[in-house]
Amino acid sequence: MASVTSATSAGAGELSAGLRGFREVQRLAYDCAEAVAAQLKPGVTERAAARMQREWLRERGVRDWFHLPFAWFGDRTAFVNFRIPLQFFPTDRELEPGMAFILDMAPVHNGFTADIGYSGCLGLNPVHDRLLADLEAHRELILREVRERRPLREIYEDVDRLMVRQGYANRHRAYPFGVIAHKIDRVRQRRWSPTLFGFGTQSLKGLASDALHGHRDGWSPLWSPYTFSDHPPQPGLWAVEPHLGFRGTGAKFEEILVVTDSKDPQESAFWLDDDLPHVRRRQEEKAA
Repeated sequence: MASVTSATSAGAGELSAGLRGFREVQRLAYDCAEAVAAQLKPGVTERAAARMQREWLRERGVRDWFHLPFAWFGDRTAFVNFRIPLQFFPTDRELEPGMAFILDMAPVHNGFTADIGYSGCLGLNPVHDRLLADLEAHRELILREVRERRPLREIYEDVDRLMVRQGYANRHRAYPFGVIAHKIDRVRQRRWSPTLFGFGTQSLKGLASDALHGHRDGWSPLWSPYTFSDHPPQPGLWAVEPHLGFRGTGAKFEEILVVTDSKDPQESAFWLDDDLPHVRRRQEEKAA
């Protein structure tokens, strides 16, 4: 992606036009998450919350998806007893007071892709608050070690070790291939944008193409604990989602990490946007 490899000043200054497109759709997705979260109340089901996300985004011009919106409530935020991919899809689980929830969506808008995860809670839940606070260390660790050009597999293992020290379980390991992140890219706009098992076919084609080219060149678009991720970070955009679990409660963030080919450490990798709900929450807590 030329806009990533050439826009080496984006980490500290103005973003390229391409990166601005990705930032705008990421903000749109987070705006959707906050709007839907504000409407959640006891008795709302996961299916209803997922439908609310779809409708909100479609009203604002979204017609294609990397994947359709998900919603997880209660112990499903920690993927308790998840064994097969079908268990990730929204269910009739109802939200209750004090219950944690996660909204996860990956819209494509004007050809740009985002994949975000928003963790919230209906009322007070001290365990959930602690999970959210402890996620900050993972955001810092991932950025630091990507800038050091550590192999993705080693960074994954360091995230695991940090979770163990914090007293948590790694729940992104429950995702297919145990991924903590995957590459995203531009998607060609088409009049008809079908989905397959909840994933947009155009985005799946792009990921498959990356996997084919990466296999030939010794890298993978999936950031996992397995040997195919035993390589330095590949330039491009990565949707990163460390996911903590503790006694039936889960929390995560998911946002875009930009990796470039710059030799300057500060510009070699950076989070696309620091004006996101989980970042603002920590900044407000520190200020208080």
